Amino acid sequence: MFLENIAVQPEAAGRGVGKALMACCEDAARRADLPAIKLYTNEKMVKNLKIYPHLGYHETGRRSEDGFNRVYFEKPL
Repeated sequence: MFLENIAVQPEAAGRGVGKALMACCEDAARRADLPAIKLYTNEKMVKNLKIYPHLGYHETGRRSEDGFNRVYFEKPL
């Protein structure tokens, strides 16, 4: 499964909403019997670069695309 985007309202930050959304995505992928979740983030999103590994994602590459420096992650399910 490719996770396109997750966003949390600033006033909800730090309350576990993002983690819950990620878990929902992972549960949906497991129900669909998919082998992994893949995503990318901009290298400027330093918080994301720390959060994703904490949630079990590993970096799979870095590329410049469409004028953005992207960092790719994957989590086997």
